Amino acid sequence: MSTPEARKTVVMVVDDAVDCIRMINDALESAGMTVLIALEGSQALTISQNITPDIVLMDAIMPNMDGFETCRRLKQNPDFANTPIIFMTGLSDTEHVVMGLKCGGVDYITKPINTTELMARMQVHLTNARMAHSARAALDTAGQNLFAVDRHGAILWSTPQVHQRLTGGGSNNLELLTNNLATWLSHNPENGHSLTLDFLPELHTVEFLTLVDEREYLLRLQEVQKPSEATGALRTRFSLTGRESDVLLWIANGKTNREIGQILEMSPRTVNKHLEQVFRKLGVENRTSAAAAAIKCLART
Repeated sequence: MSTPEARKTVVMVVDDAVDCIRMINDALESAGMTVLIALEGSQALTISQNITPDIVLMDAIMPNMDGFETCRRLKQNPDFANTPIIFMTGLSDTEHVVMGLKCGGVDYITKPINTTELMARMQVHLTNARMAHSARAALDTAGQNLFAVDRHGAILWSTPQVHQRLTGGGSNNLELLTNNLATWLSHNPENGHSLTLDFLPELHTVEFLTLVDEREYLLRLQEVQKPSEATGALRTRFSLTGRESDVLLWIANGKTNREIGQILEMSPRTVNKHLEQVFRKLGVENRTSAAAAAIKCLART
């Protein structure tokens, strides 16, 4: 049985020096890679709208838009979140090294380029990127649907399925997502607390799991079932009344008693009465624990 042909590594080289591009292009093509050429930052951004390379080689100093700004703009595109960017320049002072790393670069190599060294560094970063992608794909297979953001709500990484769901609505949805997450995280949500995303093509919630290394907010994305299906699942699992399951569903979606009262057309006091019964039947003491139990129940259905 024949095995599928391995996909070629795609490399985007961004440099205004034609001689340097020619040398790098020859070395990469000899190694069996596909090379995309951009002579300036704006060309790289144009290419990035249609193609996501496996790795980018970026000249730091270019006219009009330098490599640092080009890198920052590329990294604003979620498709490039996991794409390694290696800077190439004749500058080797600490200031420019730090600038390259701060704007999203993973490595730095000085000109004139030693192609043997360049290929070795590229291989390390390509291997790391592919291992990370495989691990995140495995999380999807396990039904985890995880992603991480910084305190400003910008996506640091995501599993493939999460990436597809979050980017399916275009740049406007991504901006809304970033703003909503930044506001929510500024209030320091507790583990298990959820935020409803009602601007995506399908209704989703984001569950806060933990803060990693004081900088990565680990989140889980979950599609919200249709209310009738979701409330039915909660009613059956926890022996709730119809109204109790309605209240629990909206608690799981991060709504306050006042908001639930408006949605279900009842007073906040009535909502609280139902919630007391929900706590008793679920054997929990607060709304965070109730929400966590409901989310787990709905994730299994």
